[in-house]
Amino acid sequence: MRYKLYTLIALVAIGVQAGAQQKWDLRKCVDYAMANNLTVKQTALQEQFSSLTLKQSKLSQYPNASFNNNLSYNYGIVQDAAYNRVNGGSFSYSGSLQSSVEIFNWFSKKNTIAANEWEVQASRANTDKLKNDIALTVANFYLQVLLSKEQVYIAEIQLKQSQAQYSNTRKLVDAGSLPELNAAELEAQIAKDSANVITAKGNVTSNILSLKAYMSIDAAEPFEIDTPPVDRIPVENIADLQPEAVYASALANLPQQRYNQLKLKAAQKSRDAAKGSLYPTLSGFGSLNSGFNDKTYEVRGADTLTIPVINPPKIGSVIVGGTPYDVLSLNTYTRVNPIVGKRSFFPQLSDNFRKSIGISLSVPIFNGGSTRTAWERSKLTIMNLELQQQVDNQKTKQDIYTAYNNAVVALEKFNAGKKSVETAERSYAFARKRADVGMLSTFELITNQNNLFTQRLQNSLNQFDYVFKMKVLEFYKGQGLKL
Repeated sequence: MRYKLYTLIALVAIGVQAGAQQKWDLRKCVDYAMANNLTVKQTALQEQFSSLTLKQSKLSQYPNASFNNNLSYNYGIVQDAAYNRVNGGSFSYSGSLQSSVEIFNWFSKKNTIAANEWEVQASRANTDKLKNDIALTVANFYLQVLLSKEQVYIAEIQLKQSQAQYSNTRKLVDAGSLPELNAAELEAQIAKDSANVITAKGNVTSNILSLKAYMSIDAAEPFEIDTPPVDRIPVENIADLQPEAVYASALANLPQQRYNQLKLKAAQKSRDAAKGSLYPTLSGFGSLNSGFNDKTYEVRGADTLTIPVINPPKIGSVIVGGTPYDVLSLNTYTRVNPIVGKRSFFPQLSDNFRKSIGISLSVPIFNGGSTRTAWERSKLTIMNLELQQQVDNQKTKQDIYTAYNNAVVALEKFNAGKKSVETAERSYAFARKRADVGMLSTFELITNQNNLFTQRLQNSLNQFDYVFKMKVLEFYKGQGLKL
């Protein structure tokens, strides 16, 4: 029993440790944001809407069918389903099964289906475009977190240096070698460095919260990112990212350009469909009909009645063998009385069953100009999409050239910053040596130390800025994001 308890505790501890060690790298952050970002989900719904529209347009090729039923109470003289006159105050029922299909409509439906197919692909490209935008934004937030962590590291080094200087100065002040002012100046510097550390840590938390918000992760949920050294982040040689070559690759690979092309193709097919609506449409139709009326009667038999005639009248005379004879009418006659009853429901449906089949030709003559206006509007839509495509291509080219220029400037600033850090480090080392022998005031030493701190922070900022701008160029080239 004790062995099982120890095993359970060990497994729980391993699980807690594994959960605590879980870290988010850039790929994981991007994938999670693409799967959970609310804007992406909204765009995915639009893709489903387009798919439903395509499905409906394909189904419209098939014949339509409807079954109609009518039950009414009639006043006055009306006709039943067999076209017999019936006095008012009757119940009647009629039912019909109708179907129709378009035989030829100048390929209007075919072009509509093609347009909807392009629209579905355009919706997917739009989703990909949004995912690309999210990937860039997440990468920016991710690098901001890395930068703020690097700034925390630099600020903590600065604080430790100030604390070490204060410890040495305190000993010299206590020994009477230096005045109390030197120790007070270093105490003030320690307070300033502590504030810098607190500010840097606050920036880390703020950037992590921004990243979590964009990824749709609860702010209270534990979250820790993987922190690769910035100098180990792979960056392509800027000579291989010439703007014209990157632009050509962007036109072939970026979802925005693909989206514009697909929307233009969809608009062209919609124009053809609108033009087809200007011409006559040939359709076929058929129907099955029947009905019932409760005042419809049928003859079910007859009653025969023989009636005697008293003093039948003379109706003529004949001569037989020279002897005249009177001809009298029959002394009886027969009257037939028909036996009638209401015709029941199902026999009436059988009696009144009718079938029809035919074709119809619908010619649009005048409908308020709506059909022609729709065709003219579709042509303007194509022109607008062509202009939008040119605008987006120009913007993409401008963005790529701007990104290239920013990357070159960032690289030059980073290289210059490294030299500034090296110079500041040598200056601070000399200042420390002079301060240790009393040849430099504490204020001047602190000034050198602050200068080194500023140069390190600026160099770190330049390095991350350069990395991000290079990642933007790689992204335009179609290489994705990798850290």
